[in-house]
Amino acid sequence: MKQGFTFIDLFAGIGGLRQAMESIGGRCVFTSEWDKFARQTYEANYRDNRPIAGDIRDVQAQEIPEHSVLCAGFPCQPFSLAGVSKKNSLGRAHGFLDETQGTLFFDVVRILKHHRPVAFMLENVKNLKSHDKGRTFEVIINALNELGYTVSQQVIDAKHFLPQHRQRIVIVGFRRDTGFDFSELDLPQKGEIRLKSILHPENGTEEPEGHFTIGEDAIVNSKYTLTEKLWQYLQNYKAKHAKAGNGFGCSVVGPNDVSRTLSARYHKDGSEILIDQGANNTPRRLTPRECARLMGYDDSFKIPVSDTQAYRQFGNSVAVPVFMEVARIMAPHIARLCDETASDVGVA
Repeated sequence: MKQGFTFIDLFAGIGGLRQAMESIGGRCVFTSEWDKFARQTYEANYRDNRPIAGDIRDVQAQEIPEHSVLCAGFPCQPFSLAGVSKKNSLGRAHGFLDETQGTLFFDVVRILKHHRPVAFMLENVKNLKSHDKGRTFEVIINALNELGYTVSQQVIDAKHFLPQHRQRIVIVGFRRDTGFDFSELDLPQKGEIRLKSILHPENGTEEPEGHFTIGEDAIVNSKYTLTEKLWQYLQNYKAKHAKAGNGFGCSVVGPNDVSRTLSARYHKDGSEILIDQGANNTPRRLTPRECARLMGYDDSFKIPVSDTQAYRQFGNSVAVPVFMEVARIMAPHIARLCDETASDVGVA
């Protein structure tokens, strides 16, 4: 059952976390995204009749509307010890909130501290846990705990829902312990969904009629096929690294495979996910529409930007079905805390 609540979308990208919260009845009341091209895509797909804020560092917490849930796919930055060392030398008290200053995570912290939403959902790369020998992640969790939130975290692979190996860490917090448990996730068997579910029909899919949109990108343009020169370069580069014992290599896959992780650099040469076009043809890149599908966006999602910007945006996006599933198990806990907050206000 869907529950009505409000949320904000920070470091919003193209709105993957927003789609997750909207799937359980949430209503977005504030969005922040610094990249002008991502804002263009966001505005084309979500009609809010209000401007999208740019750099969140320029936004005062009190300027942000009240909300029940904070969502953020914040960038990972190193946390400097310099500020803490200076406070120690001056004999000043400090906490984990101070240690986050100078990072974009600090903006998440200051907004949580000011508004005290009932819950939050944060996303980052899997390696956040091991960054700086685990210290960065420790500072993040301790800062959230210091704010009074009960925090849970889980690394989830999009391979459960999409034909892509993509591991991301999800951090969920509630204003009090509600019994939330990631074990309630319903994760399908990994690898059951293959690339044929997102590729255009001419690549050999056997999906039911009507699965693909007829029109935009229905026929793959030859511009997505690698030139002989680029294909030879990638093969030579792979051989060079293999000889040196390194792991670099372009990846050629077909309809029955699962891809590697789509990255923001995909526009450069497409090396991490190249689609086999037979022995007599060089492979091709995914089209932007196929990238959208690979990230879990349906064919109604508008792509108003250039291919280069689209590849960057989908490479930086969250895998939508993963976060819809996380939102699903968060829903009853959000509803319970929202009800308690409303009761407290009524008593007051």
